[in-house]
Amino acid sequence: MARDSHAALIALNRFGFGARGGASGDLINAASDPRGFVKAELARPTGVLLEAPGLQSTPQLGQAVFAYQDEVKQAREAAAKAGVPPEAPPPQTDQKPGPRRNLSLNMVATEIAGQMAEAKPADSKSADNVAKPETMQPNAAAPPAAKPAPQPLNVIQKTFRAEALARLQRATLVECGFTERLVVFWSNHFCISASKGELARIWAGSFEREAIRPHVLGRFADMLKAVEQHPAMLFFLDNQQSLGPDSRAGQNRKRGLNENLAREIMELHTLGVGGGYTQEDVTSLARIITGWTFAGRQGGLGAPGSFVFNANAHQPGSQQLLGKTYEPTGLAQGEAALADIARHPSTAKFITTKFARHFVADDPPPALVARLRDVFVKTDGDLKALATALVDSDEAWQAPLTKMRSPYDFVVASGRLLARVPEDPGVYLNNLNLLGQPLWSPAGPNGFPDTSAAWAAPEGIKLRLDIAAQMGARLGPNIDPLDLLEFAAADAASVETRKTIERAESRQQALALLLMSPEMQRR
Repeated sequence: MARDSHAALIALNRFGFGARGGASGDLINAASDPRGFVKAELARPTGVLLEAPGLQSTPQLGQAVFAYQDEVKQAREAAAKAGVPPEAPPPQTDQKPGPRRNLSLNMVATEIAGQMAEAKPADSKSADNVAKPETMQPNAAAPPAAKPAPQPLNVIQKTFRAEALARLQRATLVECGFTERLVVFWSNHFCISASKGELARIWAGSFEREAIRPHVLGRFADMLKAVEQHPAMLFFLDNQQSLGPDSRAGQNRKRGLNENLAREIMELHTLGVGGGYTQEDVTSLARIITGWTFAGRQGGLGAPGSFVFNANAHQPGSQQLLGKTYEPTGLAQGEAALADIARHPSTAKFITTKFARHFVADDPPPALVARLRDVFVKTDGDLKALATALVDSDEAWQAPLTKMRSPYDFVVASGRLLARVPEDPGVYLNNLNLLGQPLWSPAGPNGFPDTSAAWAAPEGIKLRLDIAAQMGARLGPNIDPLDLLEFAAADAASVETRKTIERAESRQQALALLLMSPEMQRR
């Protein structure tokens, strides 16, 4: 049973979001056939799609933003005429970072957390004493400040929260979580950032639902096309500002190319750095995809917020890209170029290396990468075949569970083990912001880092302990952490973890230590 439990732990942690608590029986089900347990989700392709009441399409959301912006403009103009200072609209995000307290790890917690980061305890306070804001006393010399009245959520905030909640609920409830992990991987690979502006924020969820999810078990070339033609990506990388220098619009407006999207397609989305392209290729691709834009608020080219090809902005003539000539066929010119880039040998190498790094190890086994690359090439970028080959590989099951879970993986895994189905995304969004991985909001187009070093810094470990201690203080009295350990790992749990939890001073502390254990922090 020990060997089966270990394989079950790999199935749930490496490929999914960990076991669910309660009566799910995830660990037992995974132990009976670990590989089959993981691959079962690949047989349900429609299960990747995400539909929930109230979630709207990108064009619908675009029109909602334009209408909201018009309302704000009219309100400001009316206020200016009346001589009244306009009321500022509510902030776009509720992801407010919590206070960064100076935390201390007790000697017991260090036995576990020390395995994940070289962080020394500052003193011997227990996890029970970490992050208890209700025990803080206000300054006696100053009366407590009155809380401001809550601001109503605008359409952008409401949409972002609804999209976040739908994604979090799916990740919490799904049996294994492999397909959801695939969604997270590809969404981060083809990332946008909700911090770009109002359109990016309201489109962040619909971008993932429309451009990523339908193709997670499909073909890479189809996902690439869907991503690069999605209004969210075009807005994020400014392609709506790119005009062919010799196009009618370029000549009329005296403006030219914006190479942002073309550069990131080649550097981050397909070929990778050192993938055999030149600056001339970047410029050529930028010319090829001029005219790829989305309809604005006036709807002159199509439904506001929808993808359109503006022939008047497209650079005329044939183009040379990666040694091949592409004839002037309008929209089809760019689609043909993307299809060829998707099949380029450098793309296969870059994608499969990154794929193996995410699921197996920061330095993935070369033999595994080579095998995945062969599958990618032979199947013409079949992503279901790629995922199947990963699960079928021995390397994916033999590599130790040493990769640090990302903040998103950590908060989702904790919610699953505690059997807490999210009803409000606020706590999750705040924790993700605090831990440095705000949902759909990476700092740049290269997405969030995917190595252990990025998430295992001492400050990051301390912040995770703060969150774990808050969960322990709130839920610990009603939970037996040793029972929870059986759900999480059973006899695959290390002797050290079990002894550490047994020696805890209280259930609250024991729960915090369980959430900080290698069985919960590593994948």
